[in-house]
Amino acid sequence: MSRPLALYDNYTRSLRPFEPLSPHGEVGVYTCGPTVYDYQHIGNFRTFLFEDVLKRVLEWNGYRVRHVMNITDVGHLTSDADTGEDKMEKGARRTGKTAWEIAELYTAAFLDDMRRLNMEEPAVLCRATDHIPEQIDFIADIEKNGYVYRTGDGMYFDTARQPDYGHLARLDIKGLDPGRRVALSDKRNPTDFALWKFAAPDEHRQMEWDSPWGRGFPGWHIECSAMAQKYLGDFFDVHCGGEDHIPVHHTNEIAQTEARIGTRLANFWLHGYFLLQNDAKMAKSAGEFLRIQTLVERGYDPIAFRYLCLTAHYRTQLNFTWDALDAAATGLDRMRNGFHALTDDGSATDAAATGRFTDHINDDLNVPRALAVAWDTLRGDLAPGIKRSTLLAFDRVFGLGLAAWRPPQTSVPDEVRALAEARAAARKTRNWSEADRLRGALHAAGWEMADRPDGYDLKQR
Repeated sequence: MSRPLALYDNYTRSLRPFEPLSPHGEVGVYTCGPTVYDYQHIGNFRTFLFEDVLKRVLEWNGYRVRHVMNITDVGHLTSDADTGEDKMEKGARRTGKTAWEIAELYTAAFLDDMRRLNMEEPAVLCRATDHIPEQIDFIADIEKNGYVYRTGDGMYFDTARQPDYGHLARLDIKGLDPGRRVALSDKRNPTDFALWKFAAPDEHRQMEWDSPWGRGFPGWHIECSAMAQKYLGDFFDVHCGGEDHIPVHHTNEIAQTEARIGTRLANFWLHGYFLLQNDAKMAKSAGEFLRIQTLVERGYDPIAFRYLCLTAHYRTQLNFTWDALDAAATGLDRMRNGFHALTDDGSATDAAATGRFTDHINDDLNVPRALAVAWDTLRGDLAPGIKRSTLLAFDRVFGLGLAAWRPPQTSVPDEVRALAEARAAARKTRNWSEADRLRGALHAAGWEMADRPDGYDLKQR
């Protein structure tokens, strides 16, 4: 029997057996999605791909996954200290479009990149701007519970009211230097954060709303607490994001939810580690950053990037280089061609290989070792049909689209195609001598013909 699923929970800092909260086998998963003031870079997509693999592993284990992802299209300031511009307003000024227009543009680009990476779309894709009433209600409730105070620029959460504030990140609150993380201004505590920001009288914002506290816009953190609770309930199974979400964004989500309903929002908190470039975190603020489209323009299949991400555990940082992507593209090409050459005869999967595969993916998503099982299966002594069905099953987790892939079609001259058709006809009538003669003619013309149960493949020598 394969090992049961266990996941590393950052809240408890431990590897814990996974048991769904629902007795009916449905698992609620919330993932922090893109802030759509610009295109997403490949570092962002490493996190999104880890979350896609998590969902596939849950499904492999027989669970029905309700995946909710947010779109941040308002309220994410340029600083985690609640200072600077809203990134959407800044993006609008940069592009000359409205904030609403860039939200649509970059959301569509994000979804297109998801499809190019063969990622499963979430059951619910919720935009912050579509849930302003829910965020206002959330703030009003925690204000009634005594956690909110007013400053000159907004309504803030009083973190001193929670003795365990910062537990997720193991923050040393007493030792925190206010000048290092934030400018204290008129906040009571350096870790306090904005729930609602007031519209400044001397600026015209494109995205602002009326509220019980005045006209303004929500802080970044409140949207996830409000939308996660709306779609998944007071306490759900898994919350995911990048490792940079641990000290601020996810810490504040937990604080808000504890203040409103008394739970830490999710039973498991999982975080994907950074994709590095030149050993530094990839970031849009650096100006130039690599997009999926950048890879395409340089001749790479986006699935090669997916393959590259599968080669490293999600809780280890991965350094991106073009050599590493080349190696991933080569590995993907070999796996695709090896799979494509296997006969589809309806065989069952191999139980031993499937057991080893399950052991690895259920060990906190150890996909690199699961990938090694796939290679062992492809290169091993199993019958071709069994290899194919087993690899096809594994691809439910890998998401490489092996079954849909076809070798690139080379333009075949008419005279070569005629020789191939004649040879196929000779084989069909068991005229082996003629088939051999025609194979020789193809070979002399610089072509190889590979027979398949459903036809043949031609490739240049």
